[in-house]
Amino acid sequence: MSRLIVVSNRVTPPQAEGAGSQGGLAMAISAALREYSGVWFGWSGQSTPEFTGQISTQSAGGVTVATMDLEEQDIQEYYNGYANRTLWPLFHYRIDLTQYERSYGAGYARVNARFADMLMPLIAGEDLIWVQDYHLIPLGRDLRERGAKNAIGFFLHIPWPARELLATLPRHRQLVEALFHYDVVGFHTEEWKNAFVSYVLHEAGGMQLSDGSVHCFGRTTMPRAFPIGIDAKGFAALKQSEVGAESYARMIESKAGRKMLLGVDRLDYSKGIDERLLAYERLLNESPELKREIFMLQISTATRTEVDAYQDMFARLDALCGRINGAHAEMDWIPVRNVHRMHSREELAGIYRAADVALVTPLRDGMNLVAKEFVAAQDEDDPGVLVLSRFAGAAQQMHEALIVNPFSQEDVADAIRRALAMPADERRKRWRALMEGVERDDVVAWRDSFVGTLEAARDKGRKPKPPRIAASRRDG
Repeated sequence: MSRLIVVSNRVTPPQAEGAGSQGGLAMAISAALREYSGVWFGWSGQSTPEFTGQISTQSAGGVTVATMDLEEQDIQEYYNGYANRTLWPLFHYRIDLTQYERSYGAGYARVNARFADMLMPLIAGEDLIWVQDYHLIPLGRDLRERGAKNAIGFFLHIPWPARELLATLPRHRQLVEALFHYDVVGFHTEEWKNAFVSYVLHEAGGMQLSDGSVHCFGRTTMPRAFPIGIDAKGFAALKQSEVGAESYARMIESKAGRKMLLGVDRLDYSKGIDERLLAYERLLNESPELKREIFMLQISTATRTEVDAYQDMFARLDALCGRINGAHAEMDWIPVRNVHRMHSREELAGIYRAADVALVTPLRDGMNLVAKEFVAAQDEDDPGVLVLSRFAGAAQQMHEALIVNPFSQEDVADAIRRALAMPADERRKRWRALMEGVERDDVVAWRDSFVGTLEAARDKGRKPKPPRIAASRRDG
């Protein structure tokens, strides 16, 4: 059997099956690697004064983990720079926050080349290589240049932008061309896949074939949607764990008979936290009868603290919560609880279970697994209601949620009112349909679908000659 080599920016050392509170994505990758006797390769998260070209290896949970350190300049230019100051905001439609600096692009290219140099000695003839996310788009090309003939797949965990936005990126054609060195390019949704295909057809003059693959830059790749899921049964079980049950009991006591609105996000401008709070403020202003009957718990975990845009968010979020509380709080009731502390998955399962309404309202998101975790943690007899942004990838699957436009305060406030007043029978009906989808389209289905497609691409073999039959073609 072929080995599977997973490459990601950072590596989460696998744990033994059933141990700890490993994240859903790490769990799925770990299980796949155990099945294929695989290797997980990436940056250790540590800096070194000078790049040594050394790899550290360890065996963890039946998986070989291989990591390398990066120089501080690499971290600033590749990670904090091009990945998180250029690609992340651009791919989330925040062109106003996108920074274009040549040093960032140079660092991005340099680190991807180093990944390729360090990875090549680990690759054997029939290995499948699965590259994860926007940090490593050029890696497939760099591996091909070093002689890799293996089947190589790429999965993007964030949205792919409209071609008009992508065209603002210097050297955007080179970035897209790099993706044609992969046999399979995966996206969360058909929308993101179609945006990629639109660029290929209209901007790069490529063609789409009858099997759905696209040909451009003298190469052919297969773009496909692979919606990621969670370990639904595993996460549902967490609410019954000792920590999960304690977390739930604390929240029920803290609610004191009130209804709880819940937001759980990384502190990121793409998550729409400001807009969510403004909608809640509008709700309190327009529906004073709800005061003392509800409160919002907003958990916002710090991330990318070295990037200016994220530092600004801390101050802005705290000020907004302070304004709402200052205007509406009473001596025994606070409308917003603003928490920045990180919680374990077990704790979150208990918090989700206690929530009456989950507000998952990103302005733009690849999938957003919080929506699926909330559903998995609910009590069957008395489930909460999911309010979900139409711009989250999850909205393409979770139609029974209350779908909202997160840019409209009125839309979100109306959805909250509807969720709070929803009869139990309707809540149970919506939850059952949502849970069925969460269990069916889980993280194992995502993993198996992608790896199976990559295996099929390997078995079929790459065809470097231009195809004779094209379904469509556009010149740009």
